[in-house]
Amino acid sequence: MSAELIKIDKNDPDQEAIRRAGEIILAGGLVAFPTETVYGLGGNALDPHASEKIYAAKGRPSDNPLIVHIADLAHLTPLVREIPPSATALSERFWPGPLTMIFEKSPIVPYETTGGLDTVAVRFPSEPVAAALIRAAGGYVAAPSANTSGRPSPTTAQHVAEDLGDAIDMILDDGPVGIGLESTIVDFTQDPPCVLRPGYISLTDLEEVLGLCSMDPGLTGENAQVHPKAPGMKYRHYAPKALMTIVEGDRDAVISRINRLAAQAKAEGKRTRILACEENAGFYPPELCVCAGSRAREETIARHLYEKLREFDELGTDVIFSEAFDTPRLGTAIMNRLVKAAGHRVIHADGSDMAEKDTV
Repeated sequence: MSAELIKIDKNDPDQEAIRRAGEIILAGGLVAFPTETVYGLGGNALDPHASEKIYAAKGRPSDNPLIVHIADLAHLTPLVREIPPSATALSERFWPGPLTMIFEKSPIVPYETTGGLDTVAVRFPSEPVAAALIRAAGGYVAAPSANTSGRPSPTTAQHVAEDLGDAIDMILDDGPVGIGLESTIVDFTQDPPCVLRPGYISLTDLEEVLGLCSMDPGLTGENAQVHPKAPGMKYRHYAPKALMTIVEGDRDAVISRINRLAAQAKAEGKRTRILACEENAGFYPPELCVCAGSRAREETIARHLYEKLREFDELGTDVIFSEAFDTPRLGTAIMNRLVKAAGHRVIHADGSDMAEKDTV
């Protein structure tokens, strides 16, 4: 049975639709809903069977923790053993908003929700439809991104329907999301606090409040032995079906090497595409180039990244060559997602990574 899809206006939410969606979650069902970051797949965070259903619907490894969403700051206290003063300061600055914080969990949070960990990830979204649904569902909604595990996260209700339409009960459609990248995750069980996933709230933003704040070394590599404390730390994520390679380095050298690689792949009969910024798009064959957004307006790249990765699948692409997007404020978050989507396949524009011939 296909999920019921309900159009909803964040400025004037249909209260009856919200009530029905909340009842589905309270009864153990699953509802996809918009947040300011991506669409989430919501279930009752305090019901272990609901969390198991989320993992099953997504095909998600059960050791990959879910984030508990709240819509009232007072609802944080029952979930955790302790709230450090630094976390309180951060919540005062960035909640509601695209920030997730990790704490030692209280006994009311089932291990099925935390991926077997003694810690819990908590977020207070700012999107009005999300907040209304969370309240209608009892105040505690576990919600990873509403996509098949490993696929690009959904930034529209249509993306949700493509991936999970036959596996969940309802989709609340509020149109495209505003940010397009998942929340920043900060772990407060470490001292100093540690960023486990970069997002719209940057390290500089965090340090303005926290002072010292570290970045998890796992953000720059893969470790199959790591038990992830936060979503997206261990497994391949955000990935199109095509083999994607990121080319980094000097702008002119990047353009030159991507053009060589794309021409070679096309000559071999591979359906080839290039992911580029608006400023460089004119230097690539127009029939191959997909524009991610503008470096001068880096939020456009963040907002459209997953949409473009899904577009490659729609085009039946075999191989993708992508520019690196090391933009000033959001570049760390954008590249975190892009590198994972490419399975950490990053090469250098000057060819220093290739011993003899230029092939990928």
